[in-house]
Amino acid sequence: MDDKRRLILDQALALVDEHGLGAMSMRAVAERVGLTSMALYPYVGGKDALLDGLVDLLHLELGTGYGEDPGDIDWRQRLCALGRAVRALSRAHPGAYPLLLNRPSAGASASWLTAALRGCLHDAGVPDGQVPRLTRMICAFLLGYTVGEVTGGLPVDEAAAHDDAAEFDADLDDLVRLVEVTVSVA
Repeated sequence: MDDKRRLILDQALALVDEHGLGAMSMRAVAERVGLTSMALYPYVGGKDALLDGLVDLLHLELGTGYGEDPGDIDWRQRLCALGRAVRALSRAHPGAYPLLLNRPSAGASASWLTAALRGCLHDAGVPDGQVPRLTRMICAFLLGYTVGEVTGGLPVDEAAAHDDAAEFDADLDDLVRLVEVTVSVA
């Protein structure tokens, strides 16, 4: 990614983190990087392209949060680590995070989450024909759960509210069991 484009996207993400998605405009981003609105267009296109760039940036950050070489650990641990990385990203960027659900995947980095999930499922021994469906289910759970947390749309279990990380880890353990059952009946 071009350095100037990355600077612009980083500043757009910082703006959204500080003031919410509604505060992001080409003019506001341009002011943060010391350019005019028109000077942004060669680097990020219009506002739609800027939003797509934020989706790419979130996916890149997700890949970084997941780790350098998780291939050396068991698929169960990798699946849980991936879930925790998704959740950490949602908490780091709650204003921008819902873009992952309501913007189309824009660039090559957007397929990262799907590829990571497919790798875990392949290593678990899930039959090839079932990998796409199970990938969609797990992706829907991870993104839906975490968007629900950051937007307040997820029902709160009052008994578990004191330790929501433990509750999320228990749900990740359920995902691992789902994969194990899928493999055992295949």
